[in-house]
Amino acid sequence: MASAPGNALPLFYNDLQPLSSGQHGDWKARRIESAPFLVNTHAVPVTVDEFALVQRYYPIVFSVGENPVPLALMGLNEGVNTFLQEDGTLLNEVYVPAYVRRYPFMLARLRPDTDELSLCFDPTAEAIGQFEEGDPLFADGKISPATQSILDFCEQFEQAGQRTAAFMAELAEHGLLMDGEVTIQYDAAPQPFVYRGFQMVSEDKLRELRGDVARKMIQSGMLPLVYAHLLSMNLVREIFARQMSQGKMPEGQQFPV
Repeated sequence: MASAPGNALPLFYNDLQPLSSGQHGDWKARRIESAPFLVNTHAVPVTVDEFALVQRYYPIVFSVGENPVPLALMGLNEGVNTFLQEDGTLLNEVYVPAYVRRYPFMLARLRPDTDELSLCFDPTAEAIGQFEEGDPLFADGKISPATQSILDFCEQFEQAGQRTAAFMAELAEHGLLMDGEVTIQYDAAPQPFVYRGFQMVSEDKLRELRGDVARKMIQSGMLPLVYAHLLSMNLVREIFARQMSQGKMPEGQQFPV
């Protein structure tokens, strides 16, 4: 899940700079209690390491196109997040995906001719800068304990990203993904709400797996991940209800709850 400056920037990131003691020796990172960058985001990438927690709060679906990734749905429509207030603070106590928690930092490949990753950050973020308060990023020209913790977290995220890529490759190899569709009939609506534009695991294809393939999936720990995804799909209707109650349905689809 790493990317290089100069390529298309990942979700949330407006820019990327490598962190260095020469340029940022007096900079600090401060704790922020809100995530305004997340307010208009309805789907956030997640890793397989998080499925057990994510499936308790969000539907887990898979993106369409090449190299699909798992996504936690925080809303059912573009620009809708049902878990945040307008200022970016959480409405409820929920699990916050690691992709969100690592911002504004990430490991990125600075040169295309090397696999080496460097700790970078988004300089437009409010969590890092020349502040009076906060945790120093460097001490005596070396990374501080706070920066080491950030680096460790980003490394763990990259490793989880590799496990996630392997999981997605397995789904593709066995042809388990299909185009998803969820239809919700609401009494006050003249027609049902139909949501598409994502992928999900086909339960029919899952049942048709050969015994040796299914056994391999059980032994690798892949099968519980598949079922975490399938069980999480029951939450789609809860997200729909949240949108309705918050008045966040698309224009022309506002109905009383």
